[in-house]
Amino acid sequence: MPKRKVNLAILDMYDGEPNQGMRCIHDLLSKFSDQINFREFDVRGKNELPDVADFDVFISTGGPGNPLEGDGNWDLRYFDFLDQVWIWNQNHSQKKHLLLICHSFQMACKHFGLGEVTKRKSQSFGVMTVHKTPEGLNDPIFQNLENPFWAVDSRDYQVVQPNPRKFKMLGAKVIALEKIRNHVEYERAIMAIRFSDEIIGTQFHPEADPSSFLQHLKKPVVREKIIELKGKAKYRTMLENLVDEDKIYRTNETFIPNFLEHALRKIRLAQAPTLI
Repeated sequence: MPKRKVNLAILDMYDGEPNQGMRCIHDLLSKFSDQINFREFDVRGKNELPDVADFDVFISTGGPGNPLEGDGNWDLRYFDFLDQVWIWNQNHSQKKHLLLICHSFQMACKHFGLGEVTKRKSQSFGVMTVHKTPEGLNDPIFQNLENPFWAVDSRDYQVVQPNPRKFKMLGAKVIALEKIRNHVEYERAIMAIRFSDEIIGTQFHPEADPSSFLQHLKKPVVREKIIELKGKAKYRTMLENLVDEDKIYRTNETFIPNFLEHALRKIRLAQAPTLI
């Protein structure tokens, strides 16, 4: 008998702002079109949230603004969604798999109390190295990625000061940190957390591809802002990093496919009939 397609929900956190993130996610999901059906939910703009029981996999996107603020409606419903996924996985053999990206990651860290979400002194923006922690070296999400690997980083806020008690309570692990910056005294931000076997979150944008980031960098306002803050040499370096096949290409083609393949494998195993 043909296998039932897995249902995936995209939680769009962009609040109606133009972005490349959704296109990138669509492109990645198209490679799994024979195994996955997906539907989008406009969380912030229309207060839409999926019914956890109706979907097997969730991808919750990045988005603009302060992750510590909401309107008292969609944000509370989003936190309830996170709780529902967590509770479901404690009580069912077939688990729900969730990937949290950037803004969603920060909100989840706030909700579960895993660390402090703070505003950065200056925006982190560009193609950066991400370093695996000892706990992340053998994590399946990083399979076929070097240490460090490269990713698109775009954030005004960050997660720092991990709470050991909360991590132990949830069984969560920090699996990646931001690049080493010897010239500053600031704590390295958390770049990825394994919340559980089924839930993972990243501060960086694993969906970003060179085309999307190049389009963003070529916008006059973005170009001028980078040159003003970082200089022309830094801007040229960003452009050069985009054409290196071992940088953004590698992460784009590896990270989310790893997540989806791992989820699909676990779901199929849970669906398989028990042999007596």
